[in-house]
Amino acid sequence: MSEAFERAFRRALALRPDAPPSRRARLLGTAVRLSGKRLWAGTPDTPAGLVRFRRTTELAARALRTPAGVRFLQEDFGLFSGEWVRAGRRAGSDEKKVVLYLHGGGYFFGGPGLYRGLSWRLSAATRRPVLMVDYRLAPEHTPADALTDALLAYDALLARGHLPQDIAVAGDSAGGHLALSLVHALKRRGTPLPGAVVAISPWADLLCAAESHRSNELSDHLIPAVKLAWLGGVFCDGAPEDSPLFDPARGDYAGFPPLLLISSTTEILRDDARLVARLASSAGAEVVHHEWIGQVHVFPVFADFVPEAKAALRSIGEFLTSR
Repeated sequence: MSEAFERAFRRALALRPDAPPSRRARLLGTAVRLSGKRLWAGTPDTPAGLVRFRRTTELAARALRTPAGVRFLQEDFGLFSGEWVRAGRRAGSDEKKVVLYLHGGGYFFGGPGLYRGLSWRLSAATRRPVLMVDYRLAPEHTPADALTDALLAYDALLARGHLPQDIAVAGDSAGGHLALSLVHALKRRGTPLPGAVVAISPWADLLCAAESHRSNELSDHLIPAVKLAWLGGVFCDGAPEDSPLFDPARGDYAGFPPLLLISSTTEILRDDARLVARLASSAGAEVVHHEWIGQVHVFPVFADFVPEAKAALRSIGEFLTSR
């Protein structure tokens, strides 16, 4: 074995879910803890506090840069807007296939601008355009409004001639909850389901009942557990037992499309991903679950800094292209 090949082989082994986090991943975890988690922890539990936090993240998004050749196209869907992202005209790209992406942010912050570092890489990895849905956010709106927007976006893709099997629905954190809720809602009304679903660190149970919300409270680099529990309590207050809010954690996954889950051992949402994997597998759905060791919540967003994030995005591309 040549020295160069051996180095490459070792690097490949290091970029696996069961490998310890790289030095860059550890440094990122520290940086996120000292910035994002501290900022969120200090945000008042009020509507004004949520808006203030959102505006801070919007300022941060302005500093993000994308490489030449990536194209962005804004589209107005009426109640909400969206951003089409295409990472150049690569060989093998397929405009008939599309990723419908639902960003994270606790249902109160986030958007296409903040997610451009992920969206262009996702387009490149999957060789297809990505529609980043800028769904309506709390406190002005509710997760029910966000679900309405996701359904309208999916219907718009069907109306334009995209076949259901050529649509992949993806999302992270609260967007992971929304992606799963969308498919359950499509099942309920009898609409053809997408070809695949990708959920990154999904906030499946808005009531935050899983053990990892307590056992990983200190190890989670980004989310203050008490803040997320408060937020989920606000969203679920007065919701009936059959509310779509509870579908990702309690719904019937029979007939669900192939599902890829990506999560981390140290985040508070670790058990949420495990719950979804267990429910979907028990219902007979095809499930692939990559649980990475010691990574930041929704670490694929940080692909500009962390090699594991790039590896995770490649795994998403391989999962979708193989189906």
